[in-house]
Amino acid sequence: MSAEASARPVSITACPDGPLLVRGDLQLFDDDGQPVRPNRRTFALCRCGASAIRPFCDGSHKLVGFRTSPPSRTPAVTFDEA
Repeated sequence: MSAEASARPVSITACPDGPLLVRGDLQLFDDDGQPVRPNRRTFALCRCGASAIRPFCDGSHKLVGFRTSPPSRTPAVTFDEA
C-alpha cells in the first residue's frame, strides 16, 4: 500500500465557543517553519489566544469566556409605548 493510500483524510471541526478539532494526517509547522508534533492523532488548536500551550488548546477558552458568535446586543435607548 502506498503512503498516499494509507494517509488518513484531514478534517477540521470548529467547536462552538471552543477550539478547532483536527483529525487525520496533517503536517503542522511553527512560525519558523519547524514541524510541531501533536501528541495524539486528534488534536485541538486554540482559537481564543489564551492557551498556555499554543497552538494547542488547554481549555482556557472556558475561563476567558471565548465566544464564536457575537453576544446579543441590547438597544442603547428604549422607548416606552404610550
